[in-house]
Amino acid sequence: METMSWGAELWDQFDSLEKHTQWGIEFLDRYTKFIKERCEIEVNYAKQIRNLSKKYQPKKSLREEEESKYTSCRAFLATLNELTDYAGQHEVIAENLTAKIVSELGRYIQDLKAERKSHFHDGRKAQQHMENAWKQLESSKRRFERDCREADRARQHFEKMDADINVTKADVEKARLQAQMRAQIAEDSKSEYSSCLENFNQEQNQHYHTLLPLIFQRIQEMEERRVEQVGVCMKTFAEVERQVLPIVGTCLDEMSRAAESIQPKADSQQVVECYKSGFEPPGDVEFEDYGLKRTASDSNLSHTRSRSKSKLWPFIKRNRLMSLLTSPRQPPPPPPSSPPSPDLPNGPHSPKPQREPLSHRLSELISSKPRMHCSSKPRMHCLRSLKRGGSGSEDLSHLPPEQRRKRLQAKIQDIGRHLQKELDEKEALTKMKDVYQKSPQMGDPSSVEPRLAEICENIDRLRLEAQKFEGWLAEEEGRLPVKSDPPRKQSGPYGTKNSSSCGQDRESPDGSYTEDQNLEMQQRSQSNEMADKFEDEEPLPAISTCKVLYPFEGQTEGTMSVSEGELLHMIEEDKGDGWTRVRRNDEEEGYVPTSYIQVFLDNSGQDS
Repeated sequence: METMSWGAELWDQFDSLEKHTQWGIEFLDRYTKFIKERCEIEVNYAKQIRNLSKKYQPKKSLREEEESKYTSCRAFLATLNELTDYAGQHEVIAENLTAKIVSELGRYIQDLKAERKSHFHDGRKAQQHMENAWKQLESSKRRFERDCREADRARQHFEKMDADINVTKADVEKARLQAQMRAQIAEDSKSEYSSCLENFNQEQNQHYHTLLPLIFQRIQEMEERRVEQVGVCMKTFAEVERQVLPIVGTCLDEMSRAAESIQPKADSQQVVECYKSGFEPPGDVEFEDYGLKRTASDSNLSHTRSRSKSKLWPFIKRNRLMSLLTSPRQPPPPPPSSPPSPDLPNGPHSPKPQREPLSHRLSELISSKPRMHCSSKPRMHCLRSLKRGGSGSEDLSHLPPEQRRKRLQAKIQDIGRHLQKELDEKEALTKMKDVYQKSPQMGDPSSVEPRLAEICENIDRLRLEAQKFEGWLAEEEGRLPVKSDPPRKQSGPYGTKNSSSCGQDRESPDGSYTEDQNLEMQQRSQSNEMADKFEDEEPLPAISTCKVLYPFEGQTEGTMSVSEGELLHMIEEDKGDGWTRVRRNDEEEGYVPTSYIQVFLDNSGQDS
């Protein structure tokens, strides 16, 4: 396409070109602002994506560690990581747009403004010169016109004076000289005007055909460069984003591969690994015959009569051993009405005796109560045994067997990693100490001894912990018959601390403290043995029946709520603390105030 010259086509549009070029600069400013806002959007988007990814990153918690075992969670974590890289590419877009467009356009606009100012300054200067030449020509023209009128008036006055006979010859001569002088002045003005006109025409021709087209050509070239620069910036705008597309595509591909790595079967198997308890399902509940009435002679604690070996449902949340060993701590409330007459068996309750340690209660229970018949079938774990260690105990005995074994293995591995780290550091410090001993100028060997002693103590402590957890693991896996703690270090800061703090943290189930470690372990083993026996034994037999005289709301541990007129089985008499142990429907057992019930001598419900 043939380019049209602004100097030839727009010779009279100087002001229009000035406005157009100013609009071009404003367009560049507006495009630069657009790029800046695009960069802000990219930066904010990348920031929001990073914050989103950080928000859903797994925390350093046990639950998150458990969730990380599932393939879907690992795939989600990989997606979050790729999303962070994806956000980084948007930050790259913002950086490149700022460096390649915003900065370049800023410098170009400054240069463009300076060049435009120079060109239009030259144009205004040429226009001003033409205006001055035009004013000079007009001035010469007006002066020539004025002199011509003056010369014409002088000539007419001379002719008038020459024709008048009354005018003297001297006056006529004077008028003639005046007319000649005015004619000469007019002739000079004519010559000056002609010269000015010729010069103006030359300058005007040069202005409109040479000087002004040259200035307009420069302005045209400047404007074309501006438009070209806009095209370059727009192309760069697209290229900047095209450059990050391969990396963005890689991030998306990684997200797709993470999604494809999800394995439902593996997650399903992981659920089994995480929640498998190791318990066996309970056996069939045997039939109990209640057709024969019990007599008073059958209510004693003899074991000559055959009893069914029915077991309570293992998921009922009851701890029979603790209920056998301890009655409610608080004294029973007084009855709502006046106390019963002294001739009744249930007189006022005696003061509650001082509670005995758990070991004495266990010894008394074992010696006074004959052993009940136990099945020859190996004892299986049940949920009731989880209460021995309490929630969150150090040996993890509050967990199911399978989960406890896995947690112990993980704990041993963690201790092994820390131990290896300490051993490596000890080896490095030992070598450094040897170097210092051989070359004292390199350092003082005694400077590493405090840290070396601290590392040795840490190693001893970690080894003791490893032995302790390995013992618990061996017990869980059936290699050790009895639970035992690892040998404690008798000397050193860790051994002293452990031996002094263990007595403060030991508390028996009935609330008493044991200072001797061996005694505590014997009591714990004895308590576990008794709990195991009671898990497989049948419920205690009923001594007699009783009737509830007043309603009672059992709100403390070991008590049972009863209503007035209800018939219950008494399975343990009042031992002087004001509480009697009763059973309802051969399932629910608990303590009620002795003064709230009326006891019958036999199971037929006849009054005592």
